[in-house]
Amino acid sequence: MIEVNDDNWDEKVVASEKPVLVDFWSPRCGPCMIIAPVLEKLEQDYDGKFILAKLNVDESPKTARKFEIMSIPTVVLFKKGEQPAGFIGARPESFIKNFLDKQL
Repeated sequence: MIEVNDDNWDEKVVASEKPVLVDFWSPRCGPCMIIAPVLEKLEQDYDGKFILAKLNVDESPKTARKFEIMSIPTVVLFKKGEQPAGFIGARPESFIKNFLDKQL
């Protein structure tokens, strides 16, 4: 898992050769705390097929606005800087696995 922000977004997400699953979150968001360990577990389970990145929307509002993040948690998969798919809310592990299997 990596931390991303307004300053390193292009370097860590856009330039990545691997797909990057970005968790747009905030420490004041209860559901964000529920989904975080699930995403971290899945990053390990998928053994390098994607990079998990966390972006704190409170500390990086520019990037959150750029992608029109209105609700958190929002999870978006980026491939070579493009965002093919994502979802909003703390979803169960089975939902997220299905999402990843379709996208990767």
